[in-house]
Amino acid sequence: MKQFLLIMGIAILAACESNPKNPKEPATSPQAIQAEKDAALVDSANWTNVQWLDSVQNFGKVTDGEKVMVAFHFKNTGTKPLIIASVQASCGCTVPSKPEEPIAPGGEGVIKAEFNSEGRVGAANKTITVRCNTAAREYVLKFEGEVLAKK
Repeated sequence: MKQFLLIMGIAILAACESNPKNPKEPATSPQAIQAEKDAALVDSANWTNVQWLDSVQNFGKVTDGEKVMVAFHFKNTGTKPLIIASVQASCGCTVPSKPEEPIAPGGEGVIKAEFNSEGRVGAANKTITVRCNTAAREYVLKFEGEVLAKK
């Protein structure tokens, strides 16, 4: 009888340990967070509207080797939280950043990018592709300028 109770106790403990986590717990790994953002892109019930306040920038003339910061301002004009799922630059010379938290309806945010002009003498025409939970799903932001050779 003691063996039976011991085996049952071990079985109950093992069953408790093997239960999956509560699916309503928030995701904490970067992969799980990105998966939630990607899911919001295709769920039309969660789509909202975004207004780009400045989707084209001209940084003028800079000297080869200078780093240039650009900022693109936007407003959530819809009724659902705006989720910026990803931002991707057209080349490795530009490093974009985005808000990680959803933007509430009526709220504003900024997509920033740092352009490294080193070795890029001449006209610079760069883009940043933004993926978010709107009907359009993708927006292309543009910035341009001229990189002058060092004297």
